[in-house]
Amino acid sequence: MDFVSQAWAQAEGAGPDTSAGLLSLIPFILIFIVFYFLLILPQQRRQKKQRELLDGLKKGDKVITSSGIWGTVTNLDKETATVQVADNTKLRLQRDHISSIRTTGES
Repeated sequence: MDFVSQAWAQAEGAGPDTSAGLLSLIPFILIFIVFYFLLILPQQRRQKKQRELLDGLKKGDKVITSSGIWGTVTNLDKETATVQVADNTKLRLQRDHISSIRTTGES
């Protein structure tokens, strides 16, 4: 019986403490906001830029793969690309592994 009365008394006193509980969440919310702007948002921008690069890929583009191989795109499929790296050497690889398109100033 004594246990029930103590629990009831604690429940009645919970009203003012709930605002203190909400105030303790503010640092966690601020940390999440900082992480969003420093980590999540830049990663989403990089992914969008990479997706646009792969969607705009066409035959004849001079590319660099994620492993550092330089070549020219000779054929494109839905998921693969054929890259010519030498006169008689062609590599077939996933489109996702093309990291950038070479500019005209690069040799």
